[in-house]
Amino acid sequence: MQSLKKLVLAAFISVNALSFGQISFGKPEKINTNWKFTLRDDVSFKNPEVDDQKWQTVNLPHDWSVKGDLSPTLASATGYLPGGIGWYRKQLDVPETKQGEKVFLYFEGVYNRSEVYINGQLLGARPNGYISFAFDATEHVKFGETNIISVKVDHSQSADSRWYTGSGIYRNVWLVYANPIHIEQWGVYAYPEVKNNRGSLHVEVAVKNETALNAKISVVNELMDANGKTVAKSSNAIQVNSASNGSINTVLKVKKPKLWQVENPNLYTLKTSVYKGSILIDETVTTTGFRTFTFNPNKGFALNGEWMKIKGVCLHHDAGVLGSAVPKEVWKSRLQTLKEIGVNAIRTSHNPQAPDLYDLCDEIGLLVLNEAYDEWEFPKRKWLEGWNVGTPGFEGSYDIFKDWSETDIEDFVRRDRNHVSVFAWSIGNEVDYPNDPYSHPVLGGADTGFSQAIYGGYKKDAPDAMRLGDIAKRLVAAVKKYDKSRPTTAGLAGVAMSNETEYPGALDITGYNYTESKYQTDHEKYPNRVIFGSENRHDIEAWQAVTENEHIFGQFLWTGIDYLGESGRWPSRGFYSGLVDFSGQIKPRGYFRQSLWASKPMVFLGTYEVRNWNRNNLSKDAWPLWNYEPNKTIRVVCYTNAAYAKLQLNGNEVGKLKPYDAKTGIIHWDIPFSEGDLEAVAYDENKKEVARYSIKSSKRPFKISASVDDELINKNRGVKQIHVEILDEDGVPVKISDNEITCRVRGAGKLLGLEAGNNSDMTDYTDNHQRVFKGKISAYIEASGNENDTIDIEFSSPWLESATIQLKLK
Repeated sequence: MQSLKKLVLAAFISVNALSFGQISFGKPEKINTNWKFTLRDDVSFKNPEVDDQKWQTVNLPHDWSVKGDLSPTLASATGYLPGGIGWYRKQLDVPETKQGEKVFLYFEGVYNRSEVYINGQLLGARPNGYISFAFDATEHVKFGETNIISVKVDHSQSADSRWYTGSGIYRNVWLVYANPIHIEQWGVYAYPEVKNNRGSLHVEVAVKNETALNAKISVVNELMDANGKTVAKSSNAIQVNSASNGSINTVLKVKKPKLWQVENPNLYTLKTSVYKGSILIDETVTTTGFRTFTFNPNKGFALNGEWMKIKGVCLHHDAGVLGSAVPKEVWKSRLQTLKEIGVNAIRTSHNPQAPDLYDLCDEIGLLVLNEAYDEWEFPKRKWLEGWNVGTPGFEGSYDIFKDWSETDIEDFVRRDRNHVSVFAWSIGNEVDYPNDPYSHPVLGGADTGFSQAIYGGYKKDAPDAMRLGDIAKRLVAAVKKYDKSRPTTAGLAGVAMSNETEYPGALDITGYNYTESKYQTDHEKYPNRVIFGSENRHDIEAWQAVTENEHIFGQFLWTGIDYLGESGRWPSRGFYSGLVDFSGQIKPRGYFRQSLWASKPMVFLGTYEVRNWNRNNLSKDAWPLWNYEPNKTIRVVCYTNAAYAKLQLNGNEVGKLKPYDAKTGIIHWDIPFSEGDLEAVAYDENKKEVARYSIKSSKRPFKISASVDDELINKNRGVKQIHVEILDEDGVPVKISDNEITCRVRGAGKLLGLEAGNNSDMTDYTDNHQRVFKGKISAYIEASGNENDTIDIEFSSPWLESATIQLKLK
């Protein structure tokens, strides 16, 4: 019986943890399917009687921008993709049996300036496109009838960001039924402490009474380990007066808790139940865990008492062809790839991201620097003709900052504060960029110490940088109103300017963007300041500035994954500095970073022609290609974390054994090209082989290969990424191939898009044909059937043998 109880409990947790933990009250259910959408604007679209039969039928999450036409007439800042104003509508049947319950609509994110109606009545508006929000629809719901939800999304300021945002209801939507006495939205707050191998989970539960009578209730909190075993439990009685709120505080103690670690992310589950008498009236499940964070101005950062270096990357929220509507399966694959490279932390640049991301970081073991803003009270430059060229625009979100900033920050913290992976709250990124928009007399000095452009020195008519301190204090107070267990921070771009203000002093820890030159001097000048690299270049010198300075606890590379927007001049889809490309594949610079960050032995080979202009340079983006003209001098570069490496061609040594070069991080050989199998062999300090990597010369393209990690797909709109590669007649990858691939899907599924990772290909990625890039492309397939169905996918190209994959629905 006990085993059965554990199985039932585990099933309850697995099904409900995501929705319960995120929303934290009532009975939530997704309402993502069968919405109507039109990219037009008419105030009458809010009315129930509007005929929407000719509107497009879409499922959520939905991003209309990524499905638009790329055009050089649009803004480079957002990837040459359109914005606009769109409307969504959905029929919602609310059973008569729900009469007497509360009805809420919960949106994980709508970009942006949204208005939500039900049956023609405005429930509310939320201008910030990244913040999750809920509206109480009870007053206007027709029980036992069909109700019409209407949502207006106004992204007419299409160039309102420095990167691609997407447009529409691009995250999940939930319908929530709740007892009139229920836990508040995000009303459970659980934060851990660990001392002397004993864990204390401090739990606060806020309850709302929306009845006309006072109510005596009890709140039961039960903490379970990963096996479903109860390890601590408490019960608290409370009276909540009518039309008011009440709260309880309790501490759940655990002996020798299993700690959440990057290498071993142990998690616990908190089940919170609210009873009125013996009747259960509300419950929620919260994923939690035990860990400690320590920050020290001299020693940096410690997780669970172990001093460590943060090996972080900055991440935007899109996924190439999928835009900003990214399925959880895709994020999981990407985060696992980053962890394989050696990444142990991410920064949510520069806004709250989808709840799925934080759940995955808890589960996989990635620390999270959670960031809220890129812009405060004044607009930044938004490049329209190419990154840092031409005349910028100044659309943005600054106009809502005064009225919404504290509310947005509070909701941001309340939603994400239970995630054990979140280690700090960032209130802003580069809001202190010199003269973009703030200025200060220090900019007029002869030796400013800035590592970024300062746009012409001091400008007395620009916004005064002294304002930064007051705003920072206000935002920090909003954070600490709901979470005092973590530090606040920000990414400072103009450190030399901000040091003249109260801005850095308002923060608990201070992020420096591209300002490694001030690590030591500022440490001496501000000995109590905890400093880290909040945004950094990929060069090895930036990493050595971390490893050679004990007080610098880490860095966050710009960026972990290629992202849409911040594009160069046309043709350019986005920013191309990622360790991973648009399709989630590791780039050569990703392997270079793996050689610096990973603990598992690795080796990688890349090549390029030796020319006069690059003879003295070593590339971190050398592709694994071995097809050149005979006898041409080719530079072969080796990225490895081993002590030595040598180079073989067809089993014969062509590059002598060389030691690892700590200065460059790269071993290289210049050799004449001869076709065959080129292989790097890596050795440890004892000259024992630890890793190999080979690349082969290929013949002409001959056939298509398709593979998938697992042929089972969740029937409920599960998503699979199919990896496609061009091979020659011997099965060798043809990396110089650019064949056009056509994808046909039959059965219970559909193609979401093809992604090759090519930044300069401005054709439509959402149709069913696309050119491969460096011999590869990926297809995203979504299921839409029952357990008896299959999905058959065929990939074809003229003159090549086709490939097929069959997915089975589960």
